[in-house]
Amino acid sequence: MAMPLPPLPLRDELFLLGHNDDTGQPHIHRQALALGLAGAVLINLYLAGHVDLGDETRPADERWLRPHLDRPANDLIADTALTSIRYARTLPTLKGFLRGFSADLYERTRAGLVAAGILRHATRRRLAGLIRADSYLPVDSKWSVVARARLRSIATRYQQPDNHTAALAGLVAVLGLTEHLYLADDTTTLTTHLKTIADQHLHPVRDITAAIDATVGDLATAAYR
Repeated sequence: MAMPLPPLPLRDELFLLGHNDDTGQPHIHRQALALGLAGAVLINLYLAGHVDLGDETRPADERWLRPHLDRPANDLIADTALTSIRYARTLPTLKGFLRGFSADLYERTRAGLVAAGILRHATRRRLAGLIRADSYLPVDSKWSVVARARLRSIATRYQQPDNHTAALAGLVAVLGLTEHLYLADDTTTLTTHLKTIADQHLHPVRDITAAIDATVGDLATAAYR
């Protein structure tokens, strides 16, 4: 009997769910997705015990980060995040970390997926070959299929969510990606349900997703000024 695939890091699963499997086009603005990716990195670090969130009395996006375990995460992007927190001149707030670390995270995450053989780079020409269009497509759709299947299992209450899947549910819901899961016609109800599942798990993870929501909201507000 085949063993189930171990989950990818949250940022990689979120990146795959944030794109169309057939075209490679992002479902949402790349900057908003990058903020979600930064939050996913932070959630993985928290779940592994590498970071803590301080001062529970402050609003979610103003809680500050501090390193906890003094050992590497053995993941290039995660270790870069740890270094940025450990050697910051002052402890970063959640919102400050998300803004700073997301700057080129979209490209770094994509490059890591290409290096791992999960995405492939494709080039096509348009307008009689005058314009080159690059795309990054899944080598195998199994990774996004497995992630969607885990979300379906918790959405239908077939399985109780672990912390990883509950966090993924919160990230997908807060970024507005629920309709692209193809799990239900009523995406509003499904989004609410996924948020509820996520909120019932670890409080710091809920604060991280709330900070993502607030920071994406800042991005949208700035676009209309």
